[in-house]
Amino acid sequence: MYRIVQQSLLARIQSILSARYEISLENLAVEQPPSIALGELALPIAFELAKRLRKAPRAIATELAEELSGQLPEGVASVEVAGAGYLNVRLDRGRIVREIARDRHADIGGEGFRLIEHTSINPNKAAHIGHLRNAILGDTFQRLLRKDDYKSGYEVGVQNYIDNTGVQVADVVVGLMHLEGKDLASTRQLLADLAERGERIDYYCWDLYAHVSQWYTADESQATERKHLRLATLHAIESGGNDIAKVADLIATAVLRRHLGTMQRLSIEYDFLPRESEILHLEFWDAARQLMIEKGVLYFETEGKNKGCWVMRRAGGEAVEGADEDAKVIVRSNGTVTYVGKDIAYHLWKFGLLPGRDFGYRRFHEYATHMCWISTASTSDPGHPAFGHADAIYNVIDSRQNDPQTQVVQALRGMGFISEADRYTHFSYEMVALTPRCALELGYTVSEEDQKRAYIEVSGRKGFGVKADDLLDRLITAARAEVDARHPDLAEGERETIARQIGVGALRYFMLRFTRNTVIAFDFRDALSFEGETGPYVQYAIVRAANIFRKAGTMAAASLAAFAELDLEGVLEGEEGNTVWETWLLVSRLTLLIEQSIATSEPAYLARYAFQLAQQFNNFYHRHHILNETDARRRTLYLATAAVAQREMIRALGYLGIEAPERM
Repeated sequence: MYRIVQQSLLARIQSILSARYEISLENLAVEQPPSIALGELALPIAFELAKRLRKAPRAIATELAEELSGQLPEGVASVEVAGAGYLNVRLDRGRIVREIARDRHADIGGEGFRLIEHTSINPNKAAHIGHLRNAILGDTFQRLLRKDDYKSGYEVGVQNYIDNTGVQVADVVVGLMHLEGKDLASTRQLLADLAERGERIDYYCWDLYAHVSQWYTADESQATERKHLRLATLHAIESGGNDIAKVADLIATAVLRRHLGTMQRLSIEYDFLPRESEILHLEFWDAARQLMIEKGVLYFETEGKNKGCWVMRRAGGEAVEGADEDAKVIVRSNGTVTYVGKDIAYHLWKFGLLPGRDFGYRRFHEYATHMCWISTASTSDPGHPAFGHADAIYNVIDSRQNDPQTQVVQALRGMGFISEADRYTHFSYEMVALTPRCALELGYTVSEEDQKRAYIEVSGRKGFGVKADDLLDRLITAARAEVDARHPDLAEGERETIARQIGVGALRYFMLRFTRNTVIAFDFRDALSFEGETGPYVQYAIVRAANIFRKAGTMAAASLAAFAELDLEGVLEGEEGNTVWETWLLVSRLTLLIEQSIATSEPAYLARYAFQLAQQFNNFYHRHHILNETDARRRTLYLATAAVAQREMIRALGYLGIEAPERM
């Protein structure tokens, strides 16, 4: 409801500016007064107009206040001039709370297809803690965008790019075929044996990958030969149609299935799994190369350090005489295409700009509500959807890929696809590390020097890190111990469900509470705490609200129905009324926070809101003794306040991918 009032107010001001001053402002700032006693919104617009109109801000504010007061926007009780020229807006409290109670809110959504790419783990080993930040960020963002019962949303497609022909997969194949002596048949048998013993191929490859990474450099006299073996294996995988490529496909596909299982534990699902093998075999790059040459973006270098390469000028680079030593190599002198080259082709396809090229589509994994498709070079399965026609793209890729992502955007601009480049968002984020305390709890040896550091970086190559499933298991186990101690009377299945909800909620919230440009140092105790800015803290506030209704012998819906008939005269005024009104006002801001999170690609804003709402509700709970309230009007108001707070906390957590337990 807050957003509805804000939109109505801003529209009215724009109308006044146009009619009275013949001015149009693209953005109008809206602030919150320092105290609720001064109103609910503050507008500094008069300061923005002072120079243009050559008037004092207070004089302009007075004129605007008069115009607004003559026809107050919906939900506004009064407009006053404050200080040197602020417009302070007071809301009609009674009207606003009634609209909030009946769940009236601004809509969010629009036209166009939003394509979100996230997770994108190399299918060569188990997912680790760093991958989880990517997947949780991407999944939360698609929830904010996608149509649901609360908002119109957008048409959304979620992609998980699978680099099944890259060097990391090649490393595992080298380990299997040259360190363990396996061939295609024995690799198939390995997968069968692991499945029979209940062991995981992604865990098996975790150790093998660390082993082969160290093997490459273990013997200096063999280093060159082993490097050539690695490259030969990589080229065989890229070429396809041979046993090495078949071994790679077997392993990559088996590991991918494990990744999907890991992510599903966190309620993370996908619509399409495009694979690099198809980008190569369906010759996406050939089409992209021709287009780039035609548009003058790609050119052949005949001198300098990049002689014999196909290159493009870097973003921000200036034209130079002779060889451009800083140019980005797209095709190496040996004819191999760089990562950026393949990525340019892939993103031309995403925008529907790659002439005559599309993936084949095959059913791969069935979720409860939809099918997840995977790319193929052969004929598509019937009934497949289309994905390569995005109106906007969001790529959740860590900040170390800033330069390659910038070059892809530069290529789009250079080819004249300016609008598409503007609708291309690199959803970047910083790494996830471990606190020294967490590393010790995981059983790692941590030096005294490292124990003094703020965090310790993880490394898959060195085998130092925490597998995603192991992390989740530990969180759920810790939560289960707490649930067992608090509720030994509950059935086994119910306690397990609550422990899972707390464990998943703790992990997802911890990954979302920090802004994307912040390095995260993960810590078990911090994540699972029932105090402070954590997922369990918000979950517990929801459970507290549920306990109120249970002890009162009623339900949230019944409380809101009773509130609809309540006489609100005077109950939202004064010091006591202010504390209740502040809770309703914060409740009404959910759509505003969703819009802000979308506009800034920053889910941390919504996570922070969920915590603030839980804090506000807990403060309300401790100040107003609902169950002991003897005044019937106030008791009805308090129960309705608990109902709307619970409703919006559940919604906010839902967009963060977190469930609300019934008990904790």
